[in-house]
Amino acid sequence: MREKTYVEDVNRSIYDIKNEDKDSYKLEEGLTTKIVEQISSEKNDPEWMREFRLKSLEIYNKLQVPDWGPSIEGLNMDEIVTYVRPNTHMSAKWSEVPEEIKETFERLGIPKAERESLAGVGAQYDSELVYHNVREEVAAQGVIYTDLESALRGEYAEMIKEHFMKLVPPTDHKFAALHGAVWSGGSFVYVPPGVSVEIPLQSYFRLNAPGAGQFEHTLIIVDEGAYLHFIEGCSAPKYNVANLHAGCVELFVGKNAKLRYSTIENWSKNMYNLNTKRAKVEEGGTIEWVSGSFGSHVSYLYPMSVLNGKGARSEFTGITFAGKGQNLDTGTKVVHNAPETTSFVNTRSISKGGGISTFRSSVVVTKNAPKSKSAVSCQSLMLDSESRSDTIPAMDIRTQDADIGHEAKIGRISDEAVFYLMSRGIPEEDAKALIVSGFADNVSKELPLEYAVEMNNLIRLEMIGSIG
Repeated sequence: MREKTYVEDVNRSIYDIKNEDKDSYKLEEGLTTKIVEQISSEKNDPEWMREFRLKSLEIYNKLQVPDWGPSIEGLNMDEIVTYVRPNTHMSAKWSEVPEEIKETFERLGIPKAERESLAGVGAQYDSELVYHNVREEVAAQGVIYTDLESALRGEYAEMIKEHFMKLVPPTDHKFAALHGAVWSGGSFVYVPPGVSVEIPLQSYFRLNAPGAGQFEHTLIIVDEGAYLHFIEGCSAPKYNVANLHAGCVELFVGKNAKLRYSTIENWSKNMYNLNTKRAKVEEGGTIEWVSGSFGSHVSYLYPMSVLNGKGARSEFTGITFAGKGQNLDTGTKVVHNAPETTSFVNTRSISKGGGISTFRSSVVVTKNAPKSKSAVSCQSLMLDSESRSDTIPAMDIRTQDADIGHEAKIGRISDEAVFYLMSRGIPEEDAKALIVSGFADNVSKELPLEYAVEMNNLIRLEMIGSIG
């Protein structure tokens, strides 16, 4: 086997498998009142949700497209299909999922992960959930893990109405409003007080249709003293037309509860990833974000934690890989809104082949949050002279009784470090590969690699040979 002479992009071959577009139902392109009403009718929405969608559409039409991040000029909503229903129905039995869809998820490692490591799995294909299941022993604890649309019409309807888009209101930004109008699919999780779910739950989102958008909504409530680890995976094959992902994640972490939320995003390079994620954490609670961003043409992705109770805690660990044709604008935001709250941010980004990686962090400490602490560390590594990396931190501190720190490092592979390793007998090629691996190690080791083949493939970079 011939050695490679550069650091490869993430190997995407497994994700570029495509199924023939044989959907049973697809709306026309664009975004109109008629289309939103059609989606609402398809979903059999309660009246309040139908009104919510139409109000969100009004807000969408009034708000401007963000002008401070990467250009999204290539995204034309008049050419995006907002709803695609695959030719199947949701099932709790894997054997009942259509063969071509099942084959896609099998190749991505989802059923294997469920059998070996997961307490429950939801699988979404285009605009609909095609599979949802939870282990009996987990359900016996009173844990609810179901698709959001069923929950919206069932015994948890009031709980959904109380929490839906309360953390991320449609007025937040244009694409939150878009989501409120056309959302489809997604999961609902409720963990009762004191219950610890010892093995993770996972949702996987696959967008197969070209020129389509995916707008799933994830709503998780972890009640007082409970614990959950939730894993989210996303991928899509590459097309020569724009695709859009504008999902929404809302996390409610109760008093002394803990939620670990791991996301691996590997959208194709024709994808505009405009996702919004937000958590509210009560007294003594903890939110842990673990984020891997490896795909899409353009990303706007900034998971946000609102520390609303005394002693609440947030940790954000992220790794981003931007290759040729990618402009990934990622980061995180934390709002300290109660005394003695703490937040820690630790990120790594790698860019090559002209890829652009931008890290944005925002730490807000209100006057209600004395004795709060925050530490932000972000490091970026560029593998060639074409690539670019920027760090844009923002801090808004409204109390003098706070301990806030920020550290940022941006650079290329150090000649001195390479020389040092070579002086210890390590060949130049191996030395450079070792530096890149070590750079990402303390972040990438936090990713839930053991749960799916898909996640391992995202992180594994081929580093044999010289770099540049």
